[in-house]
Amino acid sequence: MSRAVVWFKRDLRVTDHAPLAEAARCDAALALFIIEPAWLDSPECHPRHVTWLLKCLAPLRDALAARGLPLLVRTGEAVEVLAALRREFACTRLFSHEETGPGWSYARDRAVARWCRAHGVAWTEWPQTGVIRRLKDRRGWAGRWQQRMDAPCVRVPAGWRAAPGFAPSTLPADLPTLRELGVATAPDTPPAGEAAAQQMLQSFLGGRALGYRRHLSSPLAAEAGCSRLSEHLAFGTLSLRMLHQATEATLRATSDRELAYSLRGFAGRLRWHCHFMQKLEDEPAIEWRNFARSADGLRPGDGSALQTADRERLQAWCEGRTGFPMVDACMRQLRATGWLNFRMRAMLVSFAAYHLWLHWREPGLFLARQFLDFEPGIHWSQMQMQSGTTGINTLRIYSPAKQALDHDPQGEYVRRWVPEFGSAAYPAPIVDERAAVAAAKQRLYGLRQTPEAHDEAGAIQHKHGSRKSGLPPSGNRPTRRTRAADDGQGRLF
Repeated sequence: MSRAVVWFKRDLRVTDHAPLAEAARCDAALALFIIEPAWLDSPECHPRHVTWLLKCLAPLRDALAARGLPLLVRTGEAVEVLAALRREFACTRLFSHEETGPGWSYARDRAVARWCRAHGVAWTEWPQTGVIRRLKDRRGWAGRWQQRMDAPCVRVPAGWRAAPGFAPSTLPADLPTLRELGVATAPDTPPAGEAAAQQMLQSFLGGRALGYRRHLSSPLAAEAGCSRLSEHLAFGTLSLRMLHQATEATLRATSDRELAYSLRGFAGRLRWHCHFMQKLEDEPAIEWRNFARSADGLRPGDGSALQTADRERLQAWCEGRTGFPMVDACMRQLRATGWLNFRMRAMLVSFAAYHLWLHWREPGLFLARQFLDFEPGIHWSQMQMQSGTTGINTLRIYSPAKQALDHDPQGEYVRRWVPEFGSAAYPAPIVDERAAVAAAKQRLYGLRQTPEAHDEAGAIQHKHGSRKSGLPPSGNRPTRRTRAADDGQGRLF
C-alpha cells in the first residue's frame, strides 16, 4: 500500500504542482508544511517573511481541504517532524519540489535524504524552475530552460484519498501565531496566496505591463508599472511556468505593439531569473565567499572584523541616514514596505560596496531580511555582481545624485520618504563621494589587471557565464549592448 506525504516548501499553490498530482495516484496521502527553527533563526529571516508565509498557508489549506487532502502545519526540525509523522501515518513515499536555497536548507535536505534512505521512504523531487540539478556544463542550458517552460502545466486532480485519521475537518482550525512561533510583530504585507498571485498576474498582463521597460527603473513609476510578482515566485504561490506561458499567450494575442515590446522585455527577465539561481545551485559557497577568490580580503568584513568607523557607516546605511537623500529614501521605502524596484536596489548595494567600501555579506543579510521576495540564488549572485567580486561582470558604480536626477527630478520620491531633507535635522554626507569612488575604482581595476585575476575570470566565465542562446553575454569585457541589456537581470518586479 503506497502512502504519500506531499512536503510543501516554497511551492504554496495547488495548480501546476507535480508532487500533488503524483500523490493522487497513491492509496492514501496527506500534505505537510514544516515551520523550521533553522529558518526562523536564520540571519535572512524577518517577521514579515513569517507573516507572509502564514497568509499563504491559510488559503492553501482551504484549497486542499476542499479537495479532501489535509494540510498538516507542524513546527520543528524537518527530520524530527517527518519521523514523528511516519510513526502516525506509516508513509512510504515523500514528494516535494526541488529547492535552491540558503545553506541551512541545503543541509536540511541532505539530512532528510539520509533519513529517507535509512527508513525505506522513497523521496521524489520535481523541478519547478529552470534550475538544473547536477549540471555539468552551461552549454545548452537556455534550450533546456525553454523546454521546461514550454511543457504543459501539470494537471492536478480534483481530489485525493486522504490518509486515515487525518480528515481535514479534524485538524486544528488555526495556524500558529507569530507569538507562538516566538516571532516579533511585523509590518503589514500585501495580499498573499494563490488567488492573490493570479489577480496580480492578470492586472499586469491586462494593462499594467504597458510601458514596463520605461517604468522599471523609476522608484515612482515602478510601484504600479512592474509586475509585483516576485514574492509570489519566491514563495511559489505562482509557478514560473504558468507565468511564462501566460506572458507568451498575451504576446500572441495582443495587437498592441507597445504592450508587446514591454512584455518581451519582461519575458527576458524570466530567463535571467533562473540563470542567476543556477549559480547558487552550481556553487552553494557563493552565499559566503567571493566568486573571484582573488578578491578575498579586499574589503573590511571579508575575513576580518569591521572597525568602529566601518560599523557606523554600515549602521547609517541600514537606517537610511547616510546624508545621500536618494540612498536614504530607497532604504526607508524598503524597510517600510519590503519592496523596492531593481535599479534602486542595485544603487543601495553599489553605495555600500563602493562608496562605503563594505564587503557584501553583512549588507546582503540586512537586505535579505528586508526583501519580502528574498530569493537566495538571485540575491547572493546580485550582491556579488553589484559589488564587483564576480571577476567577470562590468563594475556598476551608481551615482546617487544622477539616479535622483534621472528618476526623481522633481524630488517627489525623496520628499515622501525623507521629509526632513533640507532641514538641520538631515545629516551631512557620511563620505566624500568623489574620493570614495576614485579609491574603489583604483583598487578594483588594479586587481582585475593582475594575471591571477585574469586567469580566474576565465574559469568563472566557463562555469557561471551565460551562453549565446537568448541571454546577453557576461564576459570580462562586456560590450555596450551587454551593459544596457543586463541591467535588472533576474528581478521580476
